[in-house]
Amino acid sequence: MNTLVNTGLILLSETTAANAEMTRLFDLDFQLLHDAVLMIIAIFVLFLIASNKLFNPVRKMMQNRQERIANDIESAKEDKESANELKLEYEEKLKNIDKEAEQILSEARAKALKNEDQIVAKAKEEAAAIIARANKEAELEKQRVADEVKKEMITLASIMAGKVVKASIDTTVQDGLIDETLKEMGESTWLS
Repeated sequence: MNTLVNTGLILLSETTAANAEMTRLFDLDFQLLHDAVLMIIAIFVLFLIASNKLFNPVRKMMQNRQERIANDIESAKEDKESANELKLEYEEKLKNIDKEAEQILSEARAKALKNEDQIVAKAKEEAAAIIARANKEAELEKQRVADEVKKEMITLASIMAGKVVKASIDTTVQDGLIDETLKEMGESTWLS
């Protein structure tokens, strides 16, 4: 029986030792709880500090980046729409460019014809002025020649008068000679 008691004691001691080890593994003593609470508080404080110093700036940067990307996408859409509008406008202008070119050419032709008419009218005016000036000069030349002829006739008449006086002819003969000379020269000479 002794062996039995010894065996029971051995079993009991082994059971208590196993229980003691078991209780130590899962034993939540005050020190372990204190350490766990301090560790949780430290982790929470580190999380708050990291959140304020690291996570919030990163969140803010990500938010700014998202807003910038959204703005870029929006501006790209607006740019694309305006580019499409410009493209349509230029295509419309290209369709109308032939009409505009024809209109510009017709305006240029009309302006050239107007200038041509003005130049021709001015040339006609200048030609008329030149003809009028030439006619006036011809008239003046004709008058000058007539004056010279008259001077020559006066000279001739004075020579004749000198001959008449030399011949001592009476005045009736002298008047007859003058009339006869004038008739010979002709009235057209005096009138022109």
